[in-house]
Amino acid sequence: MQELRDQNTYGAAPVAADALPDDRRAFLRRTYLHLFGAIALFGVLEVVWFATPVAELLFRAVSAGRFAWLLFMGAFVGVSALADRWAQSDSSRGTQYLGLGLYTVAESLLFVPLIGLALAASFGDDGDPTLLPRGIGLTLTLFGGMTAVVFLSGKDFSFLRSALLFGSMAAFGLVVLAVVFGFTLGLAFSYAMIALACGYILYSTSNALYRYRTDQHVAAALALFAAVMLLFWYVLRILLARRR
Repeated sequence: MQELRDQNTYGAAPVAADALPDDRRAFLRRTYLHLFGAIALFGVLEVVWFATPVAELLFRAVSAGRFAWLLFMGAFVGVSALADRWAQSDSSRGTQYLGLGLYTVAESLLFVPLIGLALAASFGDDGDPTLLPRGIGLTLTLFGGMTAVVFLSGKDFSFLRSALLFGSMAAFGLVVLAVVFGFTLGLAFSYAMIALACGYILYSTSNALYRYRTDQHVAAALALFAAVMLLFWYVLRILLARRR
């Protein structure tokens, strides 16, 4: 009966900004616990992929040609859209968790080639074993800084939405053109993408404060996780590029 009552009232929770202080704090605590849970799962999955034939199979697949990488990216975009839709579901908490889990798995597979390059650059006679730890540290530092800006200022960054959407579409278009025509996007593009990722962190953090309902902690965590992973991707790209 309790489960039935929960299903009947699901989706009726207030927006976090309008909730009681205790409820708002509980929502934010759940959101960030789920975020760090997704990050931990991502790390575990990377270990699993490199300890099994999965990583090698992915390397072979994306090395088959530049269009193979384009197909891989297209599949990731499709899976991400589905995962986000599930994570924002009002019908079932289980569907929300399935969305967050699916997105985490998809991100872990997408990162396999980049993590592989980082691991290769970390070992050997001239390797830099600090490369991955520095990438993780820089990502968490930037994430912490952007999070602090939102919480300390109390500012609503929803006005960034249009600029972020435009920037994302432009960036995706450039990536597709780079793959199709075989040119390389340089460091300037990676720095621009870090700025875009920081914008998404500001936007998603303020949404957690002002836009999400107190029962949407899974969806809020997914949005933040996506922004953190985008940031981590381009931090690693810059560190690898500077080594070369």
